[in-house]
Parts: sequence; structure tokens; C-alpha cells
Amino acid sequence: MPTALIVGASRGIGLEFARQYREAGWTVYGTHRSEADRIRLRDMGVQTLNVDVLNTSEVAGMAWQLEGERIDAVIMNAGVFGPRNSTIVRPPSDAEFDLVMRTNVLAIMRLLPVVAPLLVSARGTLAIISSRMGSIADSGASYGMLYRTSKAAANMLGKLAHGEYHPMGVRVISLHPGWVRTDMGGPNADVDVATSVAGMRNVIENHQAYSSGNFFDYKGQALAW
Repeated sequence: MPTALIVGASRGIGLEFARQYREAGWTVYGTHRSEADRIRLRDMGVQTLNVDVLNTSEVAGMAWQLEGERIDAVIMNAGVFGPRNSTIVRPPSDAEFDLVMRTNVLAIMRLLPVVAPLLVSARGTLAIISSRMGSIADSGASYGMLYRTSKAAANMLGKLAHGEYHPMGVRVISLHPGWVRTDMGGPNADVDVATSVAGMRNVIENHQAYSSGNFFDYKGQALAW
């Protein structure tokens, strides 16, 4: 039975990954922060891990909690959007910058050396949930500047992780889930969460068609960095 670890499994895209993988018969580990989220995940059959990605000791503690596990897929989903009115002419406050960059970038930096080695024996996949808004080649309007910048940095981390861990057999990809109807995406977004996650799962599980070190959307289309 394959095993998935979902970092940021409490709601939205992460919760849907947990639901779909459980329905497919996978063993699923999911991180959460609140007791209510723990109970929701437990009732789905998820093995829960109380981890705040901004807490260095809790991130480090994941290593011993998962020691000896053979992980087939790690989904790095934890993230925040931050101020929607962040633009070139409206730079973020210190607090806004710290929250978004620590959650979307620093947390990945700290998590990579903890979770990537868990994938080696299974020759598994590390998937970083990014966004097309982080594509430098595709950039235009500066709306959501802080979020865009954080996702561009997350994409760089995906490329660096590919260089470090692919020689060990770990496949590393960045994924754009689409504009998804979640709390973050809002009710007017283009894609329902089940369709987005099903598409990303296809990319994650199809090693031959979607190679390591690349950036794909949920339909499997390659995106420019």
C-alpha cells in the first residue's frame, strides 16, 4: 500500500488530497495545527501529525515521528496568500512580509531536509504546491506581489531540491493547482477542488510523463519558470 505525507492537510487542497488518497487506499499522514482539524483528519482515516511549519522544533520532530516509513509522495501544501492589495506601489508591511515568506518559503527550506530523505527508498515524488503566479516568464500585473514573489522563491527551491535529491532517486516537481474554489481562491474561482487535486495526483503518480525538475499545472501542461 503506497503512503503519502501531506504537509498542510487541514483544509482546501490539502484536505482534498487526504480524502482522495484515502479513497484510493493509500496510507496518509497529514499535518494539522488545531484539535478540530486533527479530529476531522482522524475521522477520514488519516494518521495525524501536529506540526506548525513555522515551529522549528515541530518540523524537526517530524523526522523521528516518521522514522522507518517508506513514503511514496510528499505534498508540500502549507501556504498563505497574504495581502491581496500587495503591489509594486503598495509594498507589504514587515508583519505581512514575515508571515508570507516564512510560511511559503522558509518553511519549505526547513522541511526539505526532513521529508526528502523519506522518499529515497520508494523513489518517490516530492510535489511543491506552487502557483502560476510565481512564474517569472509569465508575470505581468503586480497584483498579489508578495504572494507571487513567495511562489517564485518556492519554485527555485523545487529546482534546487531536484538538483540535490534527484540523483538519490527522488522526483521533485512544482505544481500549479489552477485557480481553485477554496477559502483562498474564493467562490468565483475557475476550478473545483476535487478536479484540481485529481489532476495533480495524475501528474504526481505518472513518473514517466512528467519528469523531475519541472513545473506543471493540474492538467499536466508544462509551465515556464
